[in-house]
Amino acid sequence: MAEKTINEMLKDKFEAKHADAMMRHFKNMVNDYQEREWEDANAKAGKFVEATLKTLWRAAGEIVPTGKAFKAGTIMDQIHTKVVLSDSLRVTIPRACRFIYEIASNRGARHDADEIEANDMDANAVLALCSWVLAEMVSSSQRGLDLNQAKSIVDSVMKRKYPFIEEIDGRVYVDIADSAREAALLILWHVYPKRLSETALLDQLLRHRYKKANAAQAISRIRRVVDDDNGNLRLRVLGIREAEQIIEKAKDA
Repeated sequence: MAEKTINEMLKDKFEAKHADAMMRHFKNMVNDYQEREWEDANAKAGKFVEATLKTLWRAAGEIVPTGKAFKAGTIMDQIHTKVVLSDSLRVTIPRACRFIYEIASNRGARHDADEIEANDMDANAVLALCSWVLAEMVSSSQRGLDLNQAKSIVDSVMKRKYPFIEEIDGRVYVDIADSAREAALLILWHVYPKRLSETALLDQLLRHRYKKANAAQAISRIRRVVDDDNGNLRLRVLGIREAEQIIEKAKDA
């Protein structure tokens, strides 16, 4: 059975049109953030919050007001009384949404030019909290899925997309690696948060025309930056950072 998308997971519990809106605004926010469009990213975060609140309001059995009748603040003020919802859905998530909405609605570009780039800081805080909200919603929609698993799923949506890497029938090809080790890092980065077996990674390095001895040595040389689960590898934060530095260098070249 194919893995479910986040949309499909959310729709197992929440109304489809609002779940779709949440994901649309979240992806748009991530795209703007990755392009360093801080104000646009924060604006999309505000729309994500509104879609989230509508999703929760419907889950509580309420009718979502339309047009100008919809007031995000009103729902945030009242939803804690909807005991049909779990504590996370009726209390914790709305509190997070209030913070995001405050940043999105009231901070904007109103910062003195001599200050630290507060839009950057705002966008970082907002993105992290929106990701947490989405992970909580995914976890709530899937019985038996803990928050760490949900976070990994959300992380896959946030991962940057670059034209230097392509995937064909599960086989990953990278065009910017200067060594077998860099290729191994970039392949694991591309499949993150999933794991890749050492055997599969070796095969993919051989497809890049690296000799078997060099490919095996490359896998040995990335041990410090991967988590090894019985031969199944997943990048640690150190590895993710190194892979993205390689990508940023290629972008700037």
